Amino acid sequence: MNAFQKLGLDADLLQAINDMGFETPSEVQDKSIPILLEQETDLVALAQTGTGKTAAFGFPLIQKLDPSSKKTQALILSPTRELCLQITNELKNYSKYKRSLNVVAVYGGASITEQARSIERGAQIIVATPGRMQDMIRRRLADISSIGYCVLDEADEMLNMGFYEDIKSILSHTPKEKKTWLFSATMPKEVAKIASKFMDNPVEITVGSKNKGTANVSHEYYLVNHRNRYDALKRLADANPDIFSVIFCRTKRDTQKVAEKLIEDGYNAAALHGDLSQNQRDLVMKSFRTRQIQMLVATDVAARGIDVDDITHVINYQLPDEIETYTHRSGRTGRAGKNGVSMVIISKSEVRKIRTIEKIIQQKFEQKEIPDGMEICKTQLFHLADDIRKTEINHEIDPYLPTINEALEDFTKEELIKKFFSVEFTRFFNYYQKAPDLSSESAGGRPEVSEGNTRYFINVGSKDGFDWMSLKDFLKAELNLGRDDVFKVDVKGSFSFFNTDEQHTDLILKTFSEFNHNGRFINVEVTKDQKSDKGGRRRERSGGRRNNSRNDDKKGENFKGRRRSDRSDKKGGRKGSRNKNIETSLKRRRSKA
Repeated sequence: MNAFQKLGLDADLLQAINDMGFETPSEVQDKSIPILLEQETDLVALAQTGTGKTAAFGFPLIQKLDPSSKKTQALILSPTRELCLQITNELKNYSKYKRSLNVVAVYGGASITEQARSIERGAQIIVATPGRMQDMIRRRLADISSIGYCVLDEADEMLNMGFYEDIKSILSHTPKEKKTWLFSATMPKEVAKIASKFMDNPVEITVGSKNKGTANVSHEYYLVNHRNRYDALKRLADANPDIFSVIFCRTKRDTQKVAEKLIEDGYNAAALHGDLSQNQRDLVMKSFRTRQIQMLVATDVAARGIDVDDITHVINYQLPDEIETYTHRSGRTGRAGKNGVSMVIISKSEVRKIRTIEKIIQQKFEQKEIPDGMEICKTQLFHLADDIRKTEINHEIDPYLPTINEALEDFTKEELIKKFFSVEFTRFFNYYQKAPDLSSESAGGRPEVSEGNTRYFINVGSKDGFDWMSLKDFLKAELNLGRDDVFKVDVKGSFSFFNTDEQHTDLILKTFSEFNHNGRFINVEVTKDQKSDKGGRRRERSGGRRNNSRNDDKKGENFKGRRRSDRSDKKGGRKGSRNKNIETSLKRRRSKA
Protein backbone atom coordinates (compact mmCIF):
# COMPACT_ATOMS: atom_id res chain seq x y z
CA MET A 1 0.00 0.00 0.00
CA ASN A 2 1.29 3.46 -0.96
CA ALA A 3 2.22 5.40 2.20
CA PHE A 4 0.17 8.38 0.95
CA GLN A 5 -3.06 6.36 1.43
CA LYS A 6 -2.60 6.60 5.21
CA LEU A 7 -2.84 10.39 5.00
CA GLY A 8 -6.50 10.31 3.93
CA LEU A 9 -6.11 11.37 0.27
CA ASP A 10 -8.81 10.36 -2.22
CA ALA A 11 -8.43 7.94 -5.14
CA ASP A 12 -7.92 10.58 -7.85
CA LEU A 13 -4.99 12.15 -6.00
CA LEU A 14 -3.47 8.77 -5.14
CA GLN A 15 -3.58 7.78 -8.80
CA ALA A 16 -1.77 11.02 -9.78
CA ILE A 17 0.77 10.46 -6.98
CA ASN A 18 1.38 6.93 -8.25
CA ASP A 19 1.89 8.23 -11.82
CA MET A 20 4.55 10.64 -10.54
CA GLY A 21 6.36 7.85 -8.72
CA PHE A 22 5.95 9.28 -5.22
CA GLU A 23 6.09 6.48 -2.64
CA THR A 24 6.78 8.01 0.77
CA PRO A 25 5.60 11.44 1.98
CA SER A 26 8.26 13.86 3.23
CA GLU A 27 8.16 14.96 6.86
CA VAL A 28 6.37 18.25 6.13
CA GLN A 29 3.79 16.37 4.02
CA ASP A 30 3.30 13.71 6.69
CA LYS A 31 2.69 16.37 9.35
CA SER A 32 0.64 18.89 7.30
CA ILE A 33 -1.70 16.88 5.07
CA PRO A 34 -3.74 15.07 7.78
CA ILE A 35 -4.27 18.33 9.70
CA LEU A 36 -5.36 20.27 6.62
CA LEU A 37 -7.69 17.48 5.49
CA GLU A 38 -9.32 16.87 8.87
CA GLN A 39 -9.50 20.42 10.25
CA GLU A 40 -10.63 23.82 9.03
CA THR A 41 -7.71 25.72 10.54
CA ASP A 42 -5.03 28.26 9.80
CA LEU A 43 -1.55 26.74 9.55
CA VAL A 44 2.08 27.87 9.80
CA ALA A 45 4.51 25.30 8.41
CA LEU A 46 8.28 25.84 8.68
CA ALA A 47 10.37 23.59 6.47
CA GLN A 48 13.62 23.86 4.55
CA THR A 49 13.48 24.60 0.81
CA GLY A 50 13.23 21.41 -1.26
CA THR A 51 11.30 19.32 1.30
CA GLY A 52 8.06 19.06 -0.68
CA LYS A 53 6.06 22.02 0.65
CA THR A 54 4.05 22.40 -2.59
CA ALA A 55 2.57 18.91 -2.22
CA ALA A 56 2.04 19.54 1.50
CA PHE A 57 -0.52 22.25 0.75
CA GLY A 58 -1.38 21.20 -2.84
CA PHE A 59 -2.85 17.77 -2.10
CA PRO A 60 -5.29 18.86 0.65
CA LEU A 61 -6.20 22.03 -1.28
CA ILE A 62 -7.16 20.08 -4.41
CA GLN A 63 -9.17 17.58 -2.37
CA LYS A 64 -11.13 20.29 -0.53
CA LEU A 65 -12.16 22.36 -3.57
CA ASP A 66 -15.37 21.96 -5.58
CA PRO A 67 -14.50 21.34 -9.26
CA SER A 68 -18.15 21.79 -10.32
CA SER A 69 -18.04 25.49 -9.35
CA LYS A 70 -16.08 27.79 -11.65
CA LYS A 71 -15.62 30.41 -8.92
CA THR A 72 -12.11 31.10 -7.62
CA GLN A 73 -11.89 29.18 -4.35
CA ALA A 74 -8.19 29.43 -3.51
CA LEU A 75 -5.35 31.93 -3.93
CA ILE A 76 -1.67 31.00 -3.68
CA LEU A 77 0.85 33.86 -3.43
CA SER A 78 4.52 33.23 -4.28
CA PRO A 79 7.47 35.64 -4.55
CA THR A 80 8.66 35.10 -8.14
CA ARG A 81 7.46 34.27 -11.64
CA GLU A 82 9.55 31.10 -11.73
CA LEU A 83 8.12 29.78 -8.47
CA CYS A 84 4.61 30.79 -9.55
CA LEU A 85 4.93 28.72 -12.74
CA GLN A 86 6.54 25.84 -10.86
CA ILE A 87 3.66 25.65 -8.35
CA THR A 88 1.09 25.89 -11.16
CA ASN A 89 2.66 23.02 -13.11
CA GLU A 90 2.89 20.83 -10.00
CA LEU A 91 -0.76 21.48 -9.07
CA LYS A 92 -1.83 20.59 -12.62
CA ASN A 93 0.05 17.29 -12.31
CA TYR A 94 -1.54 16.59 -8.93
CA SER A 95 -5.07 17.33 -10.24
CA LYS A 96 -4.79 15.54 -13.62
CA TYR A 97 -7.70 13.23 -12.71
CA LYS A 98 -9.86 16.12 -11.39
CA ARG A 99 -11.09 16.93 -14.88
CA SER A 100 -12.91 20.20 -14.15
CA LEU A 101 -10.30 21.70 -11.82
CA ASN A 102 -8.38 24.60 -13.40
CA VAL A 103 -5.21 26.26 -12.11
CA VAL A 104 -4.19 29.65 -13.56
CA ALA A 105 -0.80 31.34 -13.13
CA VAL A 106 -0.85 35.14 -12.75
CA TYR A 107 2.54 36.85 -13.00
CA GLY A 108 4.30 39.82 -14.56
CA GLY A 109 6.06 39.64 -17.90
CA ALA A 110 3.11 37.93 -19.63
CA SER A 111 -0.16 39.21 -21.10
CA ILE A 112 -2.51 40.33 -18.32
CA THR A 113 -5.40 40.14 -20.80
CA GLU A 114 -4.71 36.48 -21.54
CA GLN A 115 -4.46 35.72 -17.83
CA ALA A 116 -7.77 37.50 -17.22
CA ARG A 117 -9.44 35.41 -19.96
CA SER A 118 -8.16 32.21 -18.35
CA ILE A 119 -9.65 33.26 -15.00
CA GLU A 120 -12.94 34.22 -16.64
CA ARG A 121 -13.22 30.75 -18.19
CA GLY A 122 -13.07 29.36 -14.67
CA ALA A 123 -10.13 29.09 -12.27
CA GLN A 124 -10.71 27.39 -8.95
CA ILE A 125 -7.08 28.09 -8.03
CA ILE A 126 -5.07 31.24 -8.84
CA VAL A 127 -1.31 31.09 -8.30
CA ALA A 128 0.05 34.65 -8.37
CA THR A 129 2.95 36.96 -7.65
CA PRO A 130 1.88 39.82 -5.34
CA GLY A 131 2.54 42.65 -7.83
CA ARG A 132 0.53 41.19 -10.71
CA MET A 133 -2.28 40.11 -8.35
CA GLN A 134 -2.56 43.72 -7.19
CA ASP A 135 -2.96 44.81 -10.82
CA MET A 136 -5.64 42.19 -11.43
CA ILE A 137 -7.61 43.34 -8.40
CA ARG A 138 -7.30 47.05 -9.27
CA ARG A 139 -8.56 46.38 -12.80
CA ARG A 140 -11.32 44.10 -11.48
CA LEU A 141 -10.02 41.24 -13.59
CA ALA A 142 -10.05 38.77 -10.70
CA ASP A 143 -12.53 38.21 -7.88
CA ILE A 144 -11.13 36.73 -4.67
CA SER A 145 -13.94 37.96 -2.43
CA SER A 146 -15.32 34.47 -1.76
CA ILE A 147 -12.20 32.29 -1.60
CA GLY A 148 -12.03 29.68 1.13
CA TYR A 149 -8.27 29.27 1.24
CA CYS A 150 -5.20 31.48 0.88
CA VAL A 151 -1.68 30.03 0.77
CA LEU A 152 1.39 32.20 1.39
CA ASP A 153 4.28 30.19 -0.05
CA GLU A 154 7.89 31.18 0.71
CA ALA A 155 6.48 33.85 3.03
CA ASP A 156 9.90 34.89 4.36
CA GLU A 157 11.18 35.57 0.85
CA MET A 158 8.07 37.60 -0.10
CA LEU A 159 8.59 39.82 2.93
CA ASN A 160 12.33 40.03 2.26
CA MET A 161 11.45 41.35 -1.22
CA GLY A 162 9.28 44.09 0.29
CA PHE A 163 5.84 42.64 -0.49
CA TYR A 164 4.32 43.21 2.96
CA GLU A 165 2.05 46.08 1.85
CA ASP A 166 1.00 44.16 -1.27
CA ILE A 167 0.09 41.08 0.78
CA LYS A 168 -1.80 43.23 3.26
CA SER A 169 -3.77 44.91 0.44
CA ILE A 170 -4.54 41.61 -1.33
CA LEU A 171 -5.75 39.95 1.88
CA SER A 172 -8.08 42.92 2.49
CA HIS A 173 -10.08 41.76 -0.57
CA THR A 174 -10.55 38.24 0.83
CA PRO A 175 -13.20 37.08 3.31
CA LYS A 176 -12.31 37.03 7.00
CA GLU A 177 -13.57 33.47 7.43
CA LYS A 178 -11.10 32.00 4.89
CA LYS A 179 -8.32 29.70 6.07
CA THR A 180 -4.73 30.88 5.62
CA TRP A 181 -1.84 28.45 5.23
CA LEU A 182 1.63 29.98 5.55
CA PHE A 183 4.68 28.02 4.38
CA SER A 184 8.19 29.31 4.98
CA ALA A 185 11.78 28.09 5.22
CA THR A 186 12.65 30.49 8.06
CA MET A 187 10.74 32.33 10.78
CA PRO A 188 12.07 35.89 11.07
CA LYS A 189 10.05 38.41 13.07
CA GLU A 190 8.38 39.73 9.89
CA VAL A 191 6.82 36.30 9.19
CA ALA A 192 5.70 36.05 12.81
CA LYS A 193 4.07 39.47 12.36
CA ILE A 194 2.09 38.21 9.34
CA ALA A 195 0.96 35.15 11.31
CA SER A 196 -0.24 37.21 14.27
CA LYS A 197 -1.97 39.86 12.15
CA PHE A 198 -3.73 37.80 9.49
CA MET A 199 -4.21 34.36 11.05
CA ASP A 200 -6.50 33.02 13.77
CA ASN A 201 -4.80 30.72 16.29
CA PRO A 202 -2.81 28.84 13.62
CA VAL A 203 -1.49 25.32 14.10
CA GLU A 204 2.32 25.44 13.83
CA ILE A 205 4.37 22.68 12.24
CA THR A 206 8.16 22.70 12.30
CA VAL A 207 10.26 20.23 10.35
CA GLY A 208 13.57 20.00 12.23
CA SER A 209 14.20 23.28 14.07
CA LYS A 210 13.21 26.78 13.00
CA ASN A 211 15.58 28.02 10.29
CA LYS A 212 17.58 24.78 10.53
CA GLY A 213 19.38 23.63 7.39
CA THR A 214 18.80 20.21 5.85
CA ALA A 215 20.93 17.34 7.13
CA ASN A 216 21.74 16.24 3.55
CA VAL A 217 23.91 19.32 2.96
CA SER A 218 27.48 19.71 4.21
CA HIS A 219 28.79 23.26 4.70
CA GLU A 220 32.31 24.42 3.84
CA TYR A 221 34.04 27.78 3.77
CA TYR A 222 37.20 28.90 2.01
CA LEU A 223 39.22 31.86 3.26
CA VAL A 224 40.78 33.96 0.48
CA ASN A 225 41.86 37.51 -0.20
CA HIS A 226 39.03 39.48 -1.81
CA ARG A 227 40.96 40.05 -5.03
CA ASN A 228 41.37 36.25 -5.45
CA ARG A 229 37.67 35.45 -5.09
CA TYR A 230 37.10 34.68 -8.78
CA ASP A 231 40.29 32.56 -9.06
CA ALA A 232 39.10 30.60 -6.02
CA LEU A 233 35.76 29.98 -7.72
CA LYS A 234 37.50 28.56 -10.80
CA ARG A 235 39.66 26.27 -8.69
CA LEU A 236 36.65 24.90 -6.82
CA ALA A 237 34.99 24.17 -10.16
CA ASP A 238 38.13 22.51 -11.59
CA ALA A 239 38.59 20.43 -8.42
CA ASN A 240 35.04 19.07 -8.87
CA PRO A 241 34.88 17.99 -12.56
CA ASP A 242 31.28 16.72 -12.29
CA ILE A 243 30.03 19.90 -10.64
CA PHE A 244 26.44 20.92 -11.41
CA SER A 245 26.00 24.07 -9.42
CA VAL A 246 24.25 27.32 -8.61
CA ILE A 247 26.61 30.19 -7.82
CA PHE A 248 25.06 33.00 -5.78
CA CYS A 249 26.04 36.65 -6.13
CA ARG A 250 24.50 39.57 -4.27
CA THR A 251 23.72 41.91 -7.17
CA LYS A 252 22.59 41.63 -10.78
CA ARG A 253 25.76 43.39 -11.87
CA ASP A 254 28.07 40.90 -10.13
CA THR A 255 25.98 37.98 -11.39
CA GLN A 256 26.36 39.06 -15.01
CA LYS A 257 30.06 39.87 -14.55
CA VAL A 258 30.95 36.49 -13.00
CA ALA A 259 28.95 34.56 -15.62
CA GLU A 260 30.66 36.41 -18.47
CA LYS A 261 34.11 35.71 -16.98
CA LEU A 262 33.33 32.00 -16.62
CA ILE A 263 32.12 31.79 -20.22
CA GLU A 264 35.27 33.57 -21.43
CA ASP A 265 37.37 31.03 -19.50
CA GLY A 266 35.65 28.09 -21.20
CA TYR A 267 33.08 27.00 -18.61
CA ASN A 268 29.48 26.09 -19.45
CA ALA A 269 27.91 28.95 -17.50
CA ALA A 270 25.02 31.43 -17.69
CA ALA A 271 23.52 34.26 -15.62
CA LEU A 272 20.03 34.34 -14.11
CA HIS A 273 18.83 37.69 -12.75
CA GLY A 274 15.96 40.17 -12.85
CA ASP A 275 17.14 42.09 -15.93
CA LEU A 276 16.50 39.09 -18.19
CA SER A 277 13.22 38.86 -20.08
CA GLN A 278 10.88 35.99 -19.26
CA ASN A 279 11.85 34.28 -22.52
CA GLN A 280 15.56 34.60 -21.70
CA ARG A 281 15.00 33.20 -18.21
CA ASP A 282 13.04 30.25 -19.63
CA LEU A 283 15.84 29.47 -22.10
CA VAL A 284 18.50 29.64 -19.38
CA MET A 285 16.53 27.34 -17.07
CA LYS A 286 15.83 24.87 -19.90
CA SER A 287 19.57 24.70 -20.66
CA PHE A 288 20.35 24.27 -16.96
CA ARG A 289 17.85 21.44 -16.46
CA THR A 290 19.28 19.58 -19.47
CA ARG A 291 22.83 20.17 -18.11
CA GLN A 292 23.93 22.18 -21.13
CA ILE A 293 24.81 24.71 -18.43
CA GLN A 294 26.98 23.36 -15.65
CA MET A 295 27.33 26.54 -13.58
CA LEU A 296 24.32 28.82 -13.14
CA VAL A 297 25.23 32.22 -11.64
CA ALA A 298 22.15 33.73 -9.98
CA THR A 299 20.80 36.38 -7.64
CA ASP A 300 18.74 35.25 -4.65
CA VAL A 301 15.48 36.55 -6.12
CA ALA A 302 15.92 34.89 -9.53
CA ALA A 303 16.92 31.56 -7.95
CA ARG A 304 13.62 31.20 -6.09
CA GLY A 305 12.14 29.32 -9.05
CA ILE A 306 14.96 26.80 -9.48
CA ASP A 307 13.48 23.34 -9.00
CA VAL A 308 16.23 20.90 -9.96
CA ASP A 309 16.82 17.87 -7.75
CA ASP A 310 20.37 16.86 -8.71
CA ILE A 311 22.34 20.07 -8.06
CA THR A 312 25.65 18.92 -6.55
CA HIS A 313 27.00 22.21 -5.19
CA VAL A 314 25.81 25.62 -4.10
CA ILE A 315 28.64 28.16 -4.14
CA ASN A 316 28.21 31.40 -2.21
CA TYR A 317 30.45 33.69 -4.24
CA GLN A 318 29.24 36.44 -1.88
CA LEU A 319 27.31 35.95 1.34
CA PRO A 320 23.79 37.41 1.33
CA ASP A 321 22.94 40.69 3.09
CA GLU A 322 20.40 38.91 5.30
CA ILE A 323 21.96 35.88 6.97
CA GLU A 324 18.65 33.95 6.96
CA THR A 325 18.79 33.92 3.15
CA TYR A 326 21.67 31.43 3.38
CA THR A 327 19.10 28.78 4.34
CA HIS A 328 17.29 29.31 1.03
CA ARG A 329 20.54 29.15 -0.92
CA SER A 330 21.83 25.93 0.62
CA GLY A 331 18.39 24.38 0.12
CA ARG A 332 18.98 24.35 -3.66
CA THR A 333 21.19 21.27 -3.17
CA GLY A 334 20.68 18.09 -1.14
CA ARG A 335 17.15 17.65 -2.48
CA ALA A 336 15.05 14.52 -2.97
CA GLY A 337 17.17 12.54 -0.52
CA LYS A 338 20.47 13.28 -2.29
CA ASN A 339 23.56 14.76 -0.66
CA GLY A 340 24.89 18.20 -1.53
CA VAL A 341 27.63 20.65 -0.65
CA SER A 342 27.26 24.34 0.17
CA MET A 343 30.53 26.25 -0.29
CA VAL A 344 31.23 29.79 0.89
CA ILE A 345 34.10 31.94 -0.41
CA ILE A 346 34.90 34.59 2.19
CA SER A 347 37.55 37.04 3.31
CA LYS A 348 38.83 37.37 6.88
CA SER A 349 36.37 40.14 7.76
CA GLU A 350 33.42 37.80 7.06
CA VAL A 351 34.39 34.90 9.32
CA ARG A 352 32.08 36.25 12.06
CA LYS A 353 29.14 35.83 9.66
CA ILE A 354 29.94 32.11 9.40
CA ARG A 355 29.54 31.81 13.16
CA THR A 356 26.16 33.57 12.96
CA ILE A 357 24.97 31.26 10.17
CA GLU A 358 26.05 28.22 12.19
CA LYS A 359 23.76 29.30 15.02
CA ILE A 360 20.83 29.81 12.63
CA ILE A 361 21.12 26.53 10.69
CA GLN A 362 22.40 24.60 13.75
CA GLN A 363 25.16 23.00 11.71
CA LYS A 364 28.93 23.43 11.71
CA PHE A 365 31.01 24.70 8.79
CA GLU A 366 34.26 22.98 7.90
CA GLN A 367 37.09 25.30 6.92
CA LYS A 368 38.90 23.98 3.87
CA GLU A 369 41.88 25.07 1.84
CA ILE A 370 41.54 26.15 -1.78
CA PRO A 371 43.01 23.24 -3.81
CA ASP A 372 46.48 23.93 -5.19
CA GLY A 373 47.27 23.65 -8.89
CA MET A 374 48.93 20.22 -8.87
CA GLU A 375 46.09 18.76 -6.80
CA ILE A 376 43.61 19.96 -9.45
CA CYS A 377 45.74 18.51 -12.28
CA LYS A 378 45.75 15.14 -10.50
CA THR A 379 41.98 15.23 -9.99
CA GLN A 380 41.34 16.09 -13.64
CA LEU A 381 43.70 13.33 -14.81
CA PHE A 382 41.97 10.62 -12.77
CA HIS A 383 38.57 11.95 -13.84
CA LEU A 384 39.58 11.64 -17.49
CA ALA A 385 40.74 8.04 -16.88
CA ASP A 386 37.40 7.23 -15.26
CA ASP A 387 35.51 8.80 -18.18
CA ILE A 388 37.50 6.66 -20.64
CA ARG A 389 36.81 3.53 -18.59
CA LYS A 390 33.06 4.22 -18.64
CA THR A 391 32.86 5.21 -22.31
CA GLU A 392 31.04 2.76 -24.57
CA ILE A 393 32.91 1.91 -27.74
CA ASN A 394 31.48 3.45 -30.89
CA HIS A 395 32.04 0.85 -33.60
CA GLU A 396 31.47 3.47 -36.28
CA ILE A 397 35.22 4.13 -36.00
CA ASP A 398 36.10 0.52 -36.98
CA PRO A 399 36.67 1.31 -40.70
CA TYR A 400 39.25 3.95 -39.71
CA LEU A 401 41.21 1.77 -37.27
CA PRO A 402 43.72 0.36 -39.80
CA THR A 403 44.85 3.87 -40.77
CA ILE A 404 44.96 4.97 -37.11
CA ASN A 405 46.97 1.87 -36.12
CA GLU A 406 49.40 2.53 -38.94
CA ALA A 407 49.91 6.15 -37.81
CA LEU A 408 50.60 5.05 -34.21
CA GLU A 409 52.47 1.78 -34.78
CA ASP A 410 55.83 3.22 -33.71
CA PHE A 411 54.64 3.89 -30.14
CA THR A 412 54.41 1.48 -27.22
CA LYS A 413 51.22 1.12 -25.18
CA GLU A 414 52.71 3.18 -22.36
CA GLU A 415 53.77 5.96 -24.75
CA LEU A 416 50.28 6.09 -26.30
CA ILE A 417 48.65 6.39 -22.90
CA LYS A 418 51.03 9.21 -21.96
CA LYS A 419 50.37 11.06 -25.20
CA PHE A 420 46.62 10.59 -24.93
CA PHE A 421 46.41 11.89 -21.38
CA SER A 422 48.84 14.72 -22.06
CA VAL A 423 46.31 16.29 -24.45
CA GLU A 424 44.05 17.12 -21.49
CA PHE A 425 46.62 17.26 -18.68
CA THR A 426 48.93 19.76 -20.37
CA ARG A 427 46.19 22.41 -20.53
CA PHE A 428 45.68 22.29 -16.77
CA PHE A 429 49.39 21.88 -16.02
CA ASN A 430 50.37 24.96 -18.05
CA TYR A 431 47.70 27.02 -16.29
CA TYR A 432 48.43 25.84 -12.75
CA GLN A 433 52.18 25.10 -12.66
CA LYS A 434 53.05 28.59 -11.38
CA ALA A 435 49.69 29.44 -9.80
CA PRO A 436 49.93 30.89 -6.25
CA ASP A 437 48.54 29.24 -3.13
CA LEU A 438 45.32 31.22 -2.67
CA SER A 439 44.60 29.95 0.84
CA SER A 440 47.97 30.92 2.30
CA GLU A 441 47.78 34.41 0.74
CA SER A 442 44.59 35.13 2.68
CA ALA A 443 46.33 34.82 6.03
CA GLY A 444 48.11 38.14 5.83
CA GLY A 445 48.15 41.42 3.99
CA ARG A 446 46.38 44.69 4.49
CA PRO A 447 42.72 44.92 5.47
CA GLU A 448 40.26 44.19 2.71
CA VAL A 449 38.51 47.07 0.99
CA SER A 450 35.40 46.11 -0.96
CA GLU A 451 36.13 46.20 -4.66
CA GLY A 452 33.73 48.19 -6.79
CA ASN A 453 31.46 49.38 -3.99
CA THR A 454 31.39 52.09 -1.34
CA ARG A 455 30.36 51.96 2.33
CA TYR A 456 28.53 54.88 3.95
CA PHE A 457 27.71 56.14 7.42
CA ILE A 458 24.21 57.59 8.02
CA ASN A 459 23.14 59.24 11.28
CA VAL A 460 19.86 57.35 11.81
CA GLY A 461 19.38 53.96 13.42
CA SER A 462 17.07 51.78 15.47
CA LYS A 463 16.33 54.66 17.87
CA ASP A 464 14.77 56.44 14.90
CA GLY A 465 12.44 53.53 14.19
CA PHE A 466 14.54 51.84 11.51
CA ASP A 467 15.48 48.22 11.04
CA TRP A 468 17.57 46.97 8.10
CA MET A 469 14.52 46.48 5.87
CA SER A 470 12.84 49.85 6.49
CA LEU A 471 16.16 51.73 6.14
CA LYS A 472 16.83 49.92 2.86
CA ASP A 473 13.34 50.88 1.63
CA PHE A 474 13.89 54.49 2.72
CA LEU A 475 17.20 54.76 0.85
CA LYS A 476 15.85 53.09 -2.29
CA ALA A 477 12.87 55.45 -2.33
CA GLU A 478 14.90 58.63 -1.83
CA LEU A 479 17.61 57.63 -4.30
CA ASN A 480 15.34 55.87 -6.83
CA LEU A 481 17.57 52.78 -6.78
CA GLY A 482 16.73 49.15 -7.40
CA ARG A 483 16.41 46.38 -4.81
CA ASP A 484 19.95 45.08 -5.33
CA ASP A 485 21.59 48.52 -5.40
CA VAL A 486 21.59 49.01 -1.61
CA PHE A 487 23.18 46.19 0.39
CA LYS A 488 25.10 45.33 3.57
CA VAL A 489 22.68 47.45 5.60
CA ASP A 490 23.86 47.40 9.23
CA VAL A 491 21.59 49.27 11.67
CA LYS A 492 23.02 50.39 15.05
CA GLY A 493 21.33 52.39 17.80
CA SER A 494 21.76 55.99 16.64
CA PHE A 495 23.47 55.41 13.27
CA SER A 496 23.81 52.83 10.49
CA PHE A 497 25.98 51.70 7.59
CA PHE A 498 25.12 50.65 4.05
CA ASN A 499 26.85 49.88 0.77
CA THR A 500 26.19 50.69 -2.90
CA ASP A 501 28.16 50.23 -6.09
CA GLU A 502 30.69 53.05 -6.37
CA GLN A 503 28.89 54.40 -9.46
CA HIS A 504 26.13 55.71 -7.13
CA THR A 505 28.48 57.62 -4.80
CA ASP A 506 28.02 61.06 -6.37
CA LEU A 507 24.22 60.67 -6.42
CA ILE A 508 24.12 59.66 -2.75
CA LEU A 509 26.37 62.42 -1.48
CA LYS A 510 24.51 65.01 -3.57
CA THR A 511 21.07 63.79 -2.40
CA PHE A 512 22.05 63.90 1.27
CA SER A 513 24.17 67.05 1.16
CA GLU A 514 21.44 69.14 2.80
CA PHE A 515 18.74 66.57 3.41
CA ASN A 516 15.98 67.44 5.86
CA HIS A 517 13.39 64.82 6.79
CA ASN A 518 10.49 65.85 9.04
CA GLY A 519 12.66 68.56 10.61
CA ARG A 520 15.61 66.23 11.09
CA PHE A 521 18.92 66.74 9.30
CA ILE A 522 20.12 63.41 7.86
CA ASN A 523 23.84 63.19 7.17
CA VAL A 524 25.50 60.59 4.92
CA GLU A 525 29.27 60.21 4.59
CA VAL A 526 31.65 57.77 2.95
CA THR A 527 33.35 55.79 5.72
CA LYS A 528 37.13 56.01 5.86
CA ASP A 529 37.37 52.39 6.98
CA GLN A 530 35.44 50.10 4.63
CA LYS A 531 35.34 47.39 7.26
CA SER A 532 32.00 47.81 8.98
CA ASP A 533 32.85 45.87 12.13
CA LYS A 534 35.79 48.09 13.10
CA GLY A 535 34.12 51.24 11.85
CA GLY A 536 30.98 50.41 13.76
CA ARG A 537 32.79 49.94 17.06
CA ARG A 538 34.77 53.13 16.61
CA ARG A 539 31.66 55.17 15.85
CA GLU A 540 29.69 53.50 18.65
CA ARG A 541 32.24 54.75 21.15
CA SER A 542 32.39 58.28 19.80
CA GLY A 543 29.17 58.75 17.80
CA GLY A 544 27.34 61.10 20.17
CA ARG A 545 30.42 63.20 20.95
CA ARG A 546 31.29 63.39 17.26
CA ASN A 547 28.00 64.95 16.18
CA ASN A 548 27.80 67.47 19.01
CA SER A 549 31.36 68.74 18.86
CA ARG A 550 31.96 68.94 15.15
CA ASN A 551 32.58 72.44 13.76
CA ASP A 552 32.21 72.50 10.02
CA ASP A 553 31.73 75.78 8.17
CA LYS A 554 29.50 74.27 5.51
CA LYS A 555 27.31 72.15 7.75
CA GLY A 556 27.56 74.02 11.02
CA GLU A 557 24.07 75.46 10.92
CA ASN A 558 22.57 72.06 10.20
CA PHE A 559 24.36 70.43 13.09
CA LYS A 560 23.32 73.29 15.41
CA GLY A 561 19.74 72.81 14.33
CA ARG A 562 20.06 69.12 14.99
CA ARG A 563 21.41 69.69 18.50
CA ARG A 564 18.51 71.99 19.28
CA SER A 565 16.14 69.34 17.98
CA ASP A 566 17.81 66.66 20.14
CA ARG A 567 17.46 68.85 23.26
CA SER A 568 13.84 69.61 22.54
CA ASP A 569 13.19 65.89 22.05
CA LYS A 570 14.45 65.19 25.53
CA LYS A 571 12.53 68.09 27.08
CA GLY A 572 9.26 67.80 25.23
CA GLY A 573 9.20 64.12 24.39
CA ARG A 574 9.12 64.78 20.64
CA LYS A 575 11.46 61.95 19.71
CA GLY A 576 8.68 59.37 19.64
CA SER A 577 6.63 61.72 17.45
CA ARG A 578 9.55 62.19 15.08
CA ASN A 579 10.04 58.42 14.80
CA LYS A 580 6.34 58.00 14.06
CA ASN A 581 6.56 60.59 11.30
CA ILE A 582 9.46 58.75 9.66
CA GLU A 583 7.59 55.44 9.91
CA THR A 584 4.42 57.00 8.49
CA SER A 585 6.41 58.53 5.62
CA LEU A 586 7.95 55.16 4.82
CA LYS A 587 4.56 53.45 4.77
CA ARG A 588 3.25 56.15 2.43
CA ARG A 589 6.16 55.58 0.03
CA ARG A 590 5.67 51.82 0.01
CA SER A 591 1.97 52.31 -0.65
CA LYS A 592 2.70 54.55 -3.63
CA ALA A 593 5.28 52.09 -4.92
